[in-house]
Amino acid sequence: MNQPRTLPELLAARSHAATPALIERDRPVTYAQLLDESRRVASGLATLGVSAGDRVALWLPNVPAWLATFFACAQLGAIAVAVNTRFRSKELADIVGRSGCKVLVYWPGFKRADFAGVLASCPKSDLATVSSVVVYAEEGEAVPTAVTGKHTIAYASLARSEPLAVSAAQADAGCAIFTTSGTTKAPKFVLHDQKTLIGHAFDVVRGFGLDDNSTSFLAPPLCGVFGACNALAAMAAARPLVMLPSWDATEALRQIDKHGVTHFNATDDAIAQLLAQTPRSPILPTVSFVGYAAFNPALGDIVERADARGLKLVGLYGISEIQALFARQAEGASIADRKLAGGRPVNAAAKVRARDPETGAVQSHGESGELEFLAPGSRMVEYFGNAEATASALTEDGWYRSGDLGYTQPDGRFVYLARLGDALRLGGFLVSPLEIEGVVQEIEGIDGCQVVGVTHGGALRSVGFVTLKPGGRLDETAAISHVAQKLARYKVPVRLFAIDAFPVTEGTNATKIQKHRLRDLAVQKMSAA
Repeated sequence: MNQPRTLPELLAARSHAATPALIERDRPVTYAQLLDESRRVASGLATLGVSAGDRVALWLPNVPAWLATFFACAQLGAIAVAVNTRFRSKELADIVGRSGCKVLVYWPGFKRADFAGVLASCPKSDLATVSSVVVYAEEGEAVPTAVTGKHTIAYASLARSEPLAVSAAQADAGCAIFTTSGTTKAPKFVLHDQKTLIGHAFDVVRGFGLDDNSTSFLAPPLCGVFGACNALAAMAAARPLVMLPSWDATEALRQIDKHGVTHFNATDDAIAQLLAQTPRSPILPTVSFVGYAAFNPALGDIVERADARGLKLVGLYGISEIQALFARQAEGASIADRKLAGGRPVNAAAKVRARDPETGAVQSHGESGELEFLAPGSRMVEYFGNAEATASALTEDGWYRSGDLGYTQPDGRFVYLARLGDALRLGGFLVSPLEIEGVVQEIEGIDGCQVVGVTHGGALRSVGFVTLKPGGRLDETAAISHVAQKLARYKVPVRLFAIDAFPVTEGTNATKIQKHRLRDLAVQKMSAA
């Protein structure tokens, strides 16, 4: 069978599959049912005036309606805007307003987020383009008759429409917007088309070993590219996707056991929570592949801990612009290699290079620079509504400038070190703060560390902030001496400060530390010293 080029074609090709498309809270949904619901919802959206190019905000947790509406938008040639379920009113209003959404779909009865309260707090001017609000509800939940003064309709009504007769889906038409998770600026809108989403999904099937016996578990939220790519890969494999509305480690363990899950990808925090559920070993006997994304510096030993419980983790690399599962490490690699973010691209045609951000020279293998990617099977179309940002992110020959610091390896793999803006040029060398942080975190009593750069004595020097374990204390002189024994002099922090908690921003998959606020705090403390 030829690889489908549109999302509706993908569902149609899977509609006779013997296995379910989804198992959501133990309820199976077949591919045929998902295809039928998507066609009906598409027809209902069309009656609300949605057509090719229009934007529909998907502000839902991981429920089948998210995917049905996503595929419905593709049927119409419309663009689904994935909205983070953690967003508050300012963030929601900004996303919906700047992207010009015509319809907003949400679940006011969801118990783990105050969707109704957040929406009610949005300035009406930012919702000016929204003509209709679609309310998803489950058994026993009331559907409001009017939301923020907009035309309001129940999702169930859309799902009872006559199926859309003719699909307007096109392979090269933009179909999905995912937001970047910037910590200092408003997020950019990453636009992907249908053929690229599908192409990446099939690359993941091959690259992650999804086969006729695989069953995937969806740990990350669908509102982020990490979750969406996992879902589409399971569908490309024509295999079941087990899902819950939101992450719950206890229930996740039960679902993985009950449905014989073989593959999943998750953050280090989620994996740590799974390990805490039971002392058994192996902890997940049916699971053969786990990819992980590192977000929590305090969980630097998660690969070793999982290995000890019979769960082999491999590092991943992905970003919204080239999709979430772009590269992975190998299961047979050493623990040291499996802990690294990066690996080998899943698309054999993809290429990676590192470029010196100051001279523009392409670096030799092992030399750090800005990672650039030639990703023909997974690269975004553009930053929607932002031609200037798109031009800045793409080279003349089509490579994507990631803004990430890393290096390539002779065997075709690469390693991600840090965001380029977080990297430090110390003693004339580009240095990843992760290297310094890891050594500081070896010290007894220190729970976490973040390192930033501050000009001191006419040169950029590293300054560290640490959080302490219960009962722990910071002996700054001893800690700096410890680092000096292990790292080159130019990397050693000039000061270390203890703080109660790192400043963070809520991201789609995890909280992200605001380095810019730590830099400001470092300047203040150094000035006061």
